[in-house]
Amino acid sequence: MGRLEGKVAVITGGASGIGEAAVRLFVEEGACVLVADIQDEKGRRMADELGGGTAYQHTDVSLEDDVRSAVEGAVSSFGRLDCIFNNAGSGGFSGPIEETPVDAFDRTLAVHLRGVFLGIKHAAPIMKRQGSGSIVNTGSVAGLHTGHGPHAYSAAKAAIIHLTRSAAVELGESGVRVNCICPGGIMTSIFGVAFGLPTEEADRTVGLLEEPLSQLQPLRRAGRPQDIAQAALWLASDDSSFVNGHALVVDGGLTCGKGWTDSRQSFANLALALSLGPAE
Repeated sequence: MGRLEGKVAVITGGASGIGEAAVRLFVEEGACVLVADIQDEKGRRMADELGGGTAYQHTDVSLEDDVRSAVEGAVSSFGRLDCIFNNAGSGGFSGPIEETPVDAFDRTLAVHLRGVFLGIKHAAPIMKRQGSGSIVNTGSVAGLHTGHGPHAYSAAKAAIIHLTRSAAVELGESGVRVNCICPGGIMTSIFGVAFGLPTEEADRTVGLLEEPLSQLQPLRRAGRPQDIAQAALWLASDDSSFVNGHALVVDGGLTCGKGWTDSRQSFANLALALSLGPAE
């Protein structure tokens, strides 16, 4: 029996990247899944491929009616809601803060922060009536430390982490858990899109990210969407039934600090400078 046997999930941003990996894994583990995305062709194709326990619904997570409709669609199609994985997102504007357009800033917060807020808001009453449920949000290491993402993106992710904790305090009293995942460098099209590539081209070039991303963290391989999907599976399942208000970092050690080899080299440089004595 799968770890999500008999459970129903909504996964936003489920047509590609981390979301797609999560959809496939959740279905493999026995869940019925509603794929919520704006990539209609991809989403419908995946739902057709995965069969009757999977449905697709067009969902712009920045729009309350769309998110409400996705949650209601899952309940209408499958009878309940056990998990919502609020995962949809994009890189947003990546330039200096003085060059950041207000509309780009607002759009980034609308997709990331408002999208998560709306997912929690509309899943909460259903899960509270059931007395159970798991809400999983996608944060980022950029929300924990500076230097890992653009300004608006980082601010939105930091807010998601705190919203997760705040909602966990309220909803935990009703048996509903709220947690988030903070990915590090993961091989998805978000990087290509952030650098201005069209979505389809960004999808095709994801493989080019493997080598540069493998150098970011102590574990010398790139993060993969499946790594985050596995974390989402654990948080969605009963295996994590006493975990609430947690930000689960999945980054290969990226946020642990400066790499061991780099640190040793820095100390060696310091030692060399001291051995040379004071400057003349």
